[in-house]
Amino acid sequence: MQHILYFTKKIHQYAGKILYLNLFAMMIISFLDGMAMLLLVPLLGISGILDLQTGTGSFLDRFRFLQDMPKSQSIIWILTAFIVLTVGQGLVNKNLSLRDIKIHTGFINHLRLEIYRSILQANWRFFIRKRKSDLINSLTDELGRVTNGTYLFLQFLGSAIFTLIQIGIAFWLSAKLTLFVLGCGLVIALFSRYFIKRAQMVGSRSAELARNYIGGITDHFNGIKDIKSNMLEHSRNEWLQDWSTRIARERYESSRLRLNSQLYFKLSSSLIIAAFIYFSSTLFQIQGGQLLLIILIFSRLWPRFTGLQSNLENIASSVPAFQSLTGLIDDCQSSKEVQGGFHEYSQVSPIRLEEALECVDVSYRYNPEGENYALRHVNMQIRANEMTAIVGRSGAGKSTLIDIVMGLLQPENGEVRIDGRRLSSDNLLSLRKSISYIPQDPFLFNGTIRENMLMMEPGASEDQLWEALGDAAASEFVRRQPQGLDTLIGDRGIRLSGGERQRLVLARTLLRKPSILVLDEATSALDTENEAKIQAVLEGLKGTMTIIVVAHRLSTIRNADQVVVLDQGRIVQKGKFTHLAEENGGMFAHLLGNQTLMTVN
Repeated sequence: MQHILYFTKKIHQYAGKILYLNLFAMMIISFLDGMAMLLLVPLLGISGILDLQTGTGSFLDRFRFLQDMPKSQSIIWILTAFIVLTVGQGLVNKNLSLRDIKIHTGFINHLRLEIYRSILQANWRFFIRKRKSDLINSLTDELGRVTNGTYLFLQFLGSAIFTLIQIGIAFWLSAKLTLFVLGCGLVIALFSRYFIKRAQMVGSRSAELARNYIGGITDHFNGIKDIKSNMLEHSRNEWLQDWSTRIARERYESSRLRLNSQLYFKLSSSLIIAAFIYFSSTLFQIQGGQLLLIILIFSRLWPRFTGLQSNLENIASSVPAFQSLTGLIDDCQSSKEVQGGFHEYSQVSPIRLEEALECVDVSYRYNPEGENYALRHVNMQIRANEMTAIVGRSGAGKSTLIDIVMGLLQPENGEVRIDGRRLSSDNLLSLRKSISYIPQDPFLFNGTIRENMLMMEPGASEDQLWEALGDAAASEFVRRQPQGLDTLIGDRGIRLSGGERQRLVLARTLLRKPSILVLDEATSALDTENEAKIQAVLEGLKGTMTIIVVAHRLSTIRNADQVVVLDQGRIVQKGKFTHLAEENGGMFAHLLGNQTLMTVN
C-alpha cells in the first residue's frame, strides 16, 4: 500500500488543487444523480402508483405541494427538473472526464521524464548492475501499469465518495434496510480478499514475463547478425514459442480469476437482492412505493460495490509494478552522481588540463564483497597535451582504469587528481565536459550525418561541421554520400563501413573541441588502411589536446609519449614504446612479439 500512496502523493504534487476540484465534481454528480432519482417519487404519485397523501411525516411530505397543481403542470415541472438535473450531471461529468484525461496524460509524461532524468543522473556503476532491457521495461510497460494503477486508485476514491452519497440518500429513505445491505456487503468484501491476493500474485508473474519478453527481444535484435550467421533462428523461435505459451497461460489465469470474481459477486448480489426484498416486506414493513424507490436506488448502487471490488483487484495486480518502479527510483537516488538538476550540466565550464591527470594508489573491485580486484595500487600520471597509451592482455583492467580516469567509477581506495586537485562531485561535471570518448563499438543514432554531428554541439555551423569532418579524415566519404550531410545512415550507422563509422564518431567528438580525447580500443576492429587514417589523425592532434588510447593493436601507439602496461590490475611497465620493446622478458615485449608473430603468419 505504501508504494501506491507514494505515487498518489506524486500525482497530488503534479495536479494539486485540480484533484480536489475533481472530487468535488464527483460529489456534485452523485448528488444530482440522487436528486434525479428522487423525482420518481412525485412522478409515481401523480401517475397513481404511489399515494402522496399517506405516510404523514415521511419523506413523501416534501412532494405533496405537487398535489395542489394541475396534473399537466406537475408533470411538466417534474420533467423539467429531471432534464435540468440530467443535463447538469452530464455537463459536470463531461468536464470531469476531460480533466481526468488531461491529468492522467500529463502525469504519465511527468513521471516518465522524472524517472528518465533520475536514470540519466545515476552513476556508471548503476548501469553496470542493471540490465538495459529492464530499464526499457520500467519506462514502458511498468510505467503504464503504475500510472494506470494510480488513476484507478483515484477513481476508487471518487467512486467511494459517490457511493457514500448514495448510501446517505438510502439512509434517508430507510436506515434499517440500508444497514442490512451494508452488513451483507461487508461480509462479501471479507470473502473477496482471496481474489485480491490472487490478483496480486498473477500481476507479479505477468510483470516478470513482461520483463523476460523485453529482455529477450532486445537481446535478439542486438545479436541479429550472430543469429543469422550461426543459423540460430530455430532456437530463437523456440524461445518465443515457449514464452507465448507461458503468457497465454497467465492471461487465461487472469481472465479466469476475473470471471470467478464476477460470478461470485453476481451470485452474492442475487442472494442479497432476494433477502433484501423478503426482509423489507416482512420484517421492515416498508410501503410499496418507498420499497420500489429503494430497490431502484440499490439496483444502481450495488454495481458501485462490485465496481469498487473490481478496482481493488486491478490495483492489486499493479502492485508489483509499483514496487519495481519505487525500487528503481530509490536506486537512482542512491546512485546519483552529483546533486542538483540538469541546469547545472549546461552551466558548468570544462576543465583545461594544465599539468596532468593522476591516479594515486587507486584500487577498485566491481564486487565490494569479493576478493577479485580489477585494479590494485595503480599509480599513473597522464601529462597534459601528450599521448598516453594503455595496453595489456584481455581482462588486465584497461577499460576499468579508463572509467576511473573519466570519473565514471569511483575508486575504492586512492584518488584521481586533476592538476593536483582531487576529483570529486564538485568538479566531476567539469572534467566530463572536457572529455570526448570514442568506444570500440562506435554508436550512431538512426538519423542523418548532420543530426549525429549536431547531437554533440547543437549550435555548430556548416563550416564547423566540415572542419571537424576534415580533421577526422571523414569529409571525403561524406561528400560522396547521395545527400552529403543529410544522408540517412540507418540503425547504429549500419549503412556505413566500420572505418567510416569510426571516423564519423571521431569527427563528432572533435566538433566539441575537447581538451581530453579518450579512445577505448577504437581501432581494434578496423582494417590496416582505416587504422592508418585514424593514426594519422591522432598524430595531427598531438600537442593540441591530451590523448589517452587504450590499444589492442600495438602498432597504433608507436608514437605515444608514454605507454602504460597493465597485467592483472597492476601497472607492470611504463615508458616509451621503443624502450619497453627492448626490455627482454617484459610484458610489453611479449605482447609485441605475439602480435608480430600473428602478422607474419
